[in-house]
Amino acid sequence: MLIRASDTPLLEWAGDTLAIGLFEDAVELTGELATLDGKFAGILKELIAEEEFKGKANSTIFTRVAAGNPVRKVILVGLGKPEALKLDGLRRAAAAVGRVAKKQKSKVLGFSFPLWNNDPAASAQAIAEGVQLALYQDNRFKSEPEDKGSQVETVDLLGFGGQEAAINLANQIVSGVILARQLVAAPANEVTPITMAETAQAIATDHGLQLEILEREECEKLGMGAFLGVAQASDLPPKFIHLTYKPEGTPTRKLAIVGKGLTFDSGGLNIKGAGSGIETMKIDMGGAAATLGAAKAIAQIKPNAEVHFISAVTENMISGHAMHPGDILKASNGKTIEVNNTDAEGRLTLADALVFAEKLGVDAIVDLATLTGANVIALGDDIAGLFTPDDAVAAQLEKAAETTGEKIWRMPMEEKYFEGLKSGIADMKNTGPRPGGAITAALFLKQFVKETSWAHLDIAGPVWADKENGYNGPGATGFGVRTLVNWVMGIG
Repeated sequence: MLIRASDTPLLEWAGDTLAIGLFEDAVELTGELATLDGKFAGILKELIAEEEFKGKANSTIFTRVAAGNPVRKVILVGLGKPEALKLDGLRRAAAAVGRVAKKQKSKVLGFSFPLWNNDPAASAQAIAEGVQLALYQDNRFKSEPEDKGSQVETVDLLGFGGQEAAINLANQIVSGVILARQLVAAPANEVTPITMAETAQAIATDHGLQLEILEREECEKLGMGAFLGVAQASDLPPKFIHLTYKPEGTPTRKLAIVGKGLTFDSGGLNIKGAGSGIETMKIDMGGAAATLGAAKAIAQIKPNAEVHFISAVTENMISGHAMHPGDILKASNGKTIEVNNTDAEGRLTLADALVFAEKLGVDAIVDLATLTGANVIALGDDIAGLFTPDDAVAAQLEKAAETTGEKIWRMPMEEKYFEGLKSGIADMKNTGPRPGGAITAALFLKQFVKETSWAHLDIAGPVWADKENGYNGPGATGFGVRTLVNWVMGIG
């Protein structure tokens, strides 16, 4: 799909479909729109009246225009109340338009949208992101694409002349989101620790990043007993991935992004039973997918920060070599962990990854993980839980997420709850009582970061969508990539 910044006046644009954004209860056609409606013999005013269109957010109506006009069809999309318009409102409206245009088999689509906050660059970027994310279709595992011949090929952003850089930024970010979606959506026989390492290698090769892959023996030398304890039942070798982006000049800050990378989670000997969602556990590497997606985007954007992208990747399987409930593992910082539930494995892999990240001397660490069902119970499917003792990092991530429309909510770090993780024979257990399970999981991770500013994002809910939602279709969402990119760029 080609997205163009266009100076072509609204009344002179020609193409398959023209999309016009209208605010709620302000659908009276004036100025250019009134003139345009005159050219179309009053069909827009008639359509608004017949459909009782009020301009509610993301509502759409469309009509065919009489032959002889330079435009074949018109889509009207609601933007909601003008005072309530957020940047993500433009993104979602663009997504709604894109889906209608695709169903109408439009090839050339024009957008006539207002500015958000009088900011043409941010507005153009949001529109470009929204339409691309909504129209992305993953046909990799189908013998014949369902939507063959019905793709939007060209998008013109009318009134956004000169915003090529904003559109390019959107394209770079979307490329990272799509990579994350592809990784999460692929089955566990396609995405393995080996192929995750190969994906990291491709990013490094294509975009000039440094890559370090630690094999099992090297992880053993570093004392990564928690990570290797999880990995020991799998026939596939674990891969500890460390990608590094460095700017040309002196970095303004050094950051680490750590992603949970379980390419499949059987639960181990505490196996996930029927009805537990075991068939969906290909998504348990959603944090690592977001990490690699962010790496791909950031490598193209080239911000001034140095960024380390880290994931301890493995499967949690069952075999004669599997860790047992009751085993004691030693992490690379020397802390011992009594494994009272082998299905709480993600935090074990993250423990050694966090220790590794802190040793790099970074200013801040953010980890992402499909960590707990408890967080989904607390916040539902659309909202990630944010856990951090650092108010500054929390504020940065909240602002970054607000700009992207990815929803996060700061949760308490109730230190008293760590009592539930205490073990009589080791430094801690890997799970606590059922109540507050997302909090105790975060408190467990906190034991592996000594002094560095750190935040944990539990993305178990929003990494996957069961049905169409805004610019996300059913399936993998690529959640986290856009927030991470904004955080690194200092946008919010």
